[in-house]
Amino acid sequence: MGEWKRPEYLIRLVLVVVLALFGLTRLPPKSVPSSGDLQLPGVEGEKLVALTFDDGPRPGTTDCLLDGLAQRGVKATFFLVGTQISYAPELVERMVREGHQIGVHTLEHTAVAGLSREEFAHQVEGTRRWLCQLVGERELWLRPPYGIVDEHTAQWADSPIVLWSVDPEDWRDTDTRRITQHLLTHTGDGDIILLHDIYPSSVDSALAAVDGLRERGFRFVTVEQLLERRGIVPQNGQIYRQAG
Repeated sequence: MGEWKRPEYLIRLVLVVVLALFGLTRLPPKSVPSSGDLQLPGVEGEKLVALTFDDGPRPGTTDCLLDGLAQRGVKATFFLVGTQISYAPELVERMVREGHQIGVHTLEHTAVAGLSREEFAHQVEGTRRWLCQLVGERELWLRPPYGIVDEHTAQWADSPIVLWSVDPEDWRDTDTRRITQHLLTHTGDGDIILLHDIYPSSVDSALAAVDGLRERGFRFVTVEQLLERRGIVPQNGQIYRQAG
């Protein structure tokens, strides 16, 4: 009897065919990005904005903000204060898990201009090490408190330096309507917005402005995504206020 006619050979052949067919019908589904993801090629003429938050994380406000951003599929950038991290490390982990960009706002919200090299390293590198221990190695860009920089800041930053082009001064009062209106009136394509996730009024204003600006065709991205989408290659020590 020929080999191909033996019963055990036919059984093996049938099994191979069945397994092959099963494998073809069990291909893993393609991943579908959420509405907030910007993995697709850039769209000519699209209006992009980077929403950024300083001084957190803070339990009770940052988590509410993250909830609101998640509901809207919006990604933001958070510049974190080292001493705040210990109060809510789970919020930092959530930021990274949900696709937000995080960066350094010094260890103790200290102005970096005029610091010695040792003091600068303590405030900036110390915070970077802390964050990397928490969420893994990654690039962590610098936002100097008060937006004050000097020549040493550029030399020692070891990252791009992010400032801003829209500032509603949300720390000045708790007038949600004023803050929201400022954002709606002054925000344009390529802007980097400065807010603080330590105030409930700032959180409410940010989410209201997101809704209003999205109705006008704006899309929200991280600072890193904003520069990338505009063909800007970020350089260490370079200051970025917007990406027009």
